[in-house]
Amino acid sequence: MPRQIAERDDVIPALAEVFRTHGYDGASLALITQATGLGKGSLYHFFPGGKEEMAAAVLAQIEGWFATKVFEPLRESDPTRAIPAMFDAVDAYFHSGGRVCLVGVFALSDTRDRYFTEVRRYFATWIETLASALEKHGHEHPAARDLAEEIVGGIQGGLVLARAADQPQLFTRTLTRLRSRAESG
Repeated sequence: MPRQIAERDDVIPALAEVFRTHGYDGASLALITQATGLGKGSLYHFFPGGKEEMAAAVLAQIEGWFATKVFEPLRESDPTRAIPAMFDAVDAYFHSGGRVCLVGVFALSDTRDRYFTEVRRYFATWIETLASALEKHGHEHPAARDLAEEIVGGIQGGLVLARAADQPQLFTRTLTRLRSRAESG
């Protein structure tokens, strides 16, 4: 029997895990109903646009989380606190390398074209806000931008490597090295 979910937002974490595990194309309605515990009618009640609307809602929730936990603190806080806090938040969000980046999954598949704006905005915002915080922390302008790109790319690469090797500690070690580079202002 399908479970009762009162709010659309209640189902988004389960949808995220389906997309994270199976990608957009592999996220069948059968997998989605199984993961959410909702029947097709309930899913289409919450997401009349179907799977495309579900994926857009998941991306919006991810963007909201990163805006609150990563981007805003990098913009508004003392960089000596905000930069380490970013690494802590990222480590927690990605379960210390045990969880892949869904935006990265979308970026690497044909889904990127469908959600190009969202994928591009996520990475561009991260790099821009981190570069600005790195400058405030003492890194020179061009070097701060390069380091921000290296850090975001390193985080994404660390997630892929940890997943490929089935060794989450690879991600943890990558974060440690990147954090050291960022804090060396």
